[in-house]
Amino acid sequence: MARVDEGSLLTERFEEHRSHLRAVSYRMLGSLTEADDAVQEAWLRLRRTDVSEVENLGGWLTTVVSRVCLNMLRSRETRREDSLDAYPAHPADLAVGREDTVDPEQEAVMADSVGLALLVVLDTLTPAERLAFVLHDLFAVSFDEIAPLLGKSSAATRQLASRARRRVKGAPLVAEADLARRRRVVEAFLAATRGGHFDDLVSLLHPDVVLRADKAVGPTPRPLVVTGAVTVATGAMAAMQRARATQPALVDGTVGLAMAPLGRLFLVLRFTIEDGLITEIDVVAEPERLAALELAVLD
Repeated sequence: MARVDEGSLLTERFEEHRSHLRAVSYRMLGSLTEADDAVQEAWLRLRRTDVSEVENLGGWLTTVVSRVCLNMLRSRETRREDSLDAYPAHPADLAVGREDTVDPEQEAVMADSVGLALLVVLDTLTPAERLAFVLHDLFAVSFDEIAPLLGKSSAATRQLASRARRRVKGAPLVAEADLARRRRVVEAFLAATRGGHFDDLVSLLHPDVVLRADKAVGPTPRPLVVTGAVTVATGAMAAMQRARATQPALVDGTVGLAMAPLGRLFLVLRFTIEDGLITEIDVVAEPERLAALELAVLD
């Protein structure tokens, strides 16, 4: 009976911290499924460990789940370095084989609550930078506590977080007023696409707007060029579902859109805007071109 009570008590204590652990894991990994996997691994490790003398169970669990996430991030980096073939040819392919574990609605809600652009930028950091920034800047964990996880000094860990912070915040290359005007147009473009408001979308486009998409965008293996407001708007309407995984971001110092299904960057839209109308759209999906972009979070 005592063992049953001890097991129930351990479960109860873990559940008190589950939402916090999930929040940490999601920001570290950018994927709800992977975050839940990390939390589950933390639970399994807790069950195998005598924590009777652990005074701060929440801190202990945060350390454990952070180690798990760090290992997952490092494994992800290794897979990326092994081959660019690991990237799906199309963003929608990312979800193939995961329909039973991923709830798109829940994933979208979680991404909106955290900020998809933040997840996108975090995905460009090294695992060590990401862990240092997330734990310190988002969850107020001290550098002295983070340092042992990375096997570094507190000073080196502080530098990692500082470097990550500069990447996350970025630096606009246009005046603040111009940035605000561009943001209004881009956000209106996204809202019209998400809502299926065709006429609103056409009104944002110059009659002779030109859309260029690289060969990774599909459906053909060649770069695509589309002209005309009606034609471009029609194509955007076909991407309504994908727009749910898209949010504004700072792209090369100005406002663009980043699409990141499951928190992984797979497509960026860059805009040329003149007199309040979109005159050009550049759709970037090739991994090499994406890696060359400077992405940051819009305030």
